Amino acid sequence: ELPDKVQWALFVLSWFGASSESAFVESQGLDGNILKNLEIAVAEGFVDKINDQYRFAHDRIQEAAYNTIPAHRRCIIHFKYGIELSSLLIGDEDVIASVLFTAVNQLNLGGPPAVQDVRHYITAARLNLRAGMKAMEMSDYETAFSYFDSGISFLRKKHWQEHYTLSVELFSLAAKCALTIGNHTSLKFLIAEVVTKAHFFEDKLDVLYFETCALAYSSRLTESIEKGLDILSKLGIEVQGTNVEARVQETKDLLSSHTDDEILNSKQMTDPTMIIAMKFLGKLETGMTQIMPKSVPYVTFKIIELSLTHGMSPVSPLGFAYYASYLAKQGNINEGYHYVKLALSLLDKVGSRENAGEVIFVCTQVKSYVEPLQAALEYHHEGYAAAMASGDSSQAAINLLALNSSSFFAGTNLQRMEDLFADTVKLCEERHQLIFMVQAQQVQRSLSKLIGTGKEPKYSSEGRDILASNSSVLRSYHYQTAYVSFISRSYDDMIENIEKYFALQETTWGILFLAHAVHAFHTGLISFWVARKSKEQRWYQRGNQ
Repeated sequence: ELPDKVQWALFVLSWFGASSESAFVESQGLDGNILKNLEIAVAEGFVDKINDQYRFAHDRIQEAAYNTIPAHRRCIIHFKYGIELSSLLIGDEDVIASVLFTAVNQLNLGGPPAVQDVRHYITAARLNLRAGMKAMEMSDYETAFSYFDSGISFLRKKHWQEHYTLSVELFSLAAKCALTIGNHTSLKFLIAEVVTKAHFFEDKLDVLYFETCALAYSSRLTESIEKGLDILSKLGIEVQGTNVEARVQETKDLLSSHTDDEILNSKQMTDPTMIIAMKFLGKLETGMTQIMPKSVPYVTFKIIELSLTHGMSPVSPLGFAYYASYLAKQGNINEGYHYVKLALSLLDKVGSRENAGEVIFVCTQVKSYVEPLQAALEYHHEGYAAAMASGDSSQAAINLLALNSSSFFAGTNLQRMEDLFADTVKLCEERHQLIFMVQAQQVQRSLSKLIGTGKEPKYSSEGRDILASNSSVLRSYHYQTAYVSFISRSYDDMIENIEKYFALQETTWGILFLAHAVHAFHTGLISFWVARKSKEQRWYQRGNQ
């Protein structure tokens, strides 16, 4: 039988998984003889040592080593070690991060039942907050959520009264991560807790923003827009109007009094309330462009106005990107392209990549009308990476969808496209991006028809609700159906869907997409075919448009 000190060394090694570097074990502030005792375990064949790394010879040995201590005692040991290790959180930042994660993991293995000093409940909660924020910096939102969730578990009764700021931070950041990873069950609980318990309206704004985001990604887009407008109204910001032309001219006059250099070197927005208001405005852009396209310019111009008045925020480049897209859609491609370049330059100036995914997406769609198409579309890779890094699953999904759709239009191998769209649907499903999932499924259906397999997409009940309520998604559906019917020369089905497509023309997509050019080409061909068969003048007119 192994000596007690060797058994203890194996128990400690088992804390860190199947293997650990000797330098890591030595750096953890443990018994100075632990490496000596592990060498005995190596000699006895319980542990292998390869390239200065200790590895259990078998997972059963690791399990047995871990179970040498009763469960309740293990929890106390884990927690005590985590507290001791947290005292080493000084010095080099990279070392601190490594020690921080190890310490917090040990605290969480112990859990609240292992706490013996009541002061350590808050210590553990704060350390979990710190670890979660560090994980977010590393774009690991799954791990960050687990830390925030564990931090919440260490909070005691009356924490909203006694540790208010800590409570707001833990719940709000947990909500942000829950939104990113698509955990809407936890998100609803976290939002409800903050809305109910937070003392001030300003402290509720972050989770209310996350709520509008979650609604915007689902069949409840209208509710998201209504909530966003209501909150902005409470903040003293109104965005509705009755005369788009007059508002456009006001914005042009405002911009004409500022050079590009002056805009790029504008002061930063510092008012916290105004900064969060800008986030709500940015989310309205995304939602309104799908079901309220005529309202989009008012939001765009409000973002630009507030940016030039109060300073640039992370949302400001988005306002200029949407303005560029608006101009391009009105036929002013060159002027729109000018503001695309300004929006992307401003993105580098605001000191935040929070909205980079959406800015790049909107700008790339305009770029595709000016720059070589293959080169322009590559920017969507950058947009996808930027969105994933900032935790914006929505914009990651739409960049991927735009890239794949454009590849489909460009004639990429259909089997290859099937695989790409399957990956897109999977991402959307995992991250609860239902609107973009339905759109990806529409293209999947077209691919299946063209290949000859004839598979129909399995829309969820909420997916069917999106088709019924989101005019932009529905219009895309009718285009895809009419396109496949045209290719297969199915006249009756084609004409039924193309009529429905044209009927939705005034209520869809408030910004410019490359798909609009592709749609125009195919609907023009379809219109001329119908005109030749029907001899109706309106179809010739549609074809000429």
